[in-house]
Amino acid sequence: MESASATSSHPIGVLVADSNQMQSQLLVGALRRRPEFHVTACPMDINEIMIAANSAEVQVAVLNLERKKDGRPDLTIVRRLHLLHPEIAKIVLLDSYDAELVVSAFRSGVKGLFCFAEYPFRLLCKCIHIVHRGQVWANNEQLQYLLDAVTHVPSLRVVNAKGMKLLTPREEQVVALVADGLSNRDVAQELRLSEHTVKKYLFRIFDKLGISSRVELVLYAVSYGDHRQAEWGAGV
Repeated sequence: MESASATSSHPIGVLVADSNQMQSQLLVGALRRRPEFHVTACPMDINEIMIAANSAEVQVAVLNLERKKDGRPDLTIVRRLHLLHPEIAKIVLLDSYDAELVVSAFRSGVKGLFCFAEYPFRLLCKCIHIVHRGQVWANNEQLQYLLDAVTHVPSLRVVNAKGMKLLTPREEQVVALVADGLSNRDVAQELRLSEHTVKKYLFRIFDKLGISSRVELVLYAVSYGDHRQAEWGAGV
């Protein structure tokens, strides 16, 4: 039904950018056999991608990203493409993934993550239709990673005058919540700790920062604090 609908109206403009030339040719050939897609291909180069995005009617970009030295996909191109063309739905092809990669990818503007190791080609076609309609393509595990990320407590990175980190991740969470005006009881509930434990954390933080009150802590946080995104805030 999806294919018939797309074909009878107007083909979906799909841009394929792949760092592997042979793989790109195979993928482009397979997609071009589907009449509901109008496929453009280019190398995995930001300038080439922008030229293609500007000159063709691209609605969905399928990206097989280059790998960094640690073997993880380099999301830089995704972020740049999203800033300049937020209207283009981005799909990233992956061999494998973990929680950090999933969260980073969606924060970079990705609408779908697709693994050929897990799903057949026909589901990639479905993925393209889904993101083209403005929806997100993610499996249950990836959705759980995203839910975990947004429910983590944010933290506030505190440094000294030389920029050196002073507190543990859990202490940074306590500082962030206190700076937001939460009482010891509220902090305890948020972090699932006892009030006594929160007080111990505060005394330890006061000692490390050379201060003696919550007011001084808030002022110190304003002067030297750097709020961090929630997904990086899980501390123990």
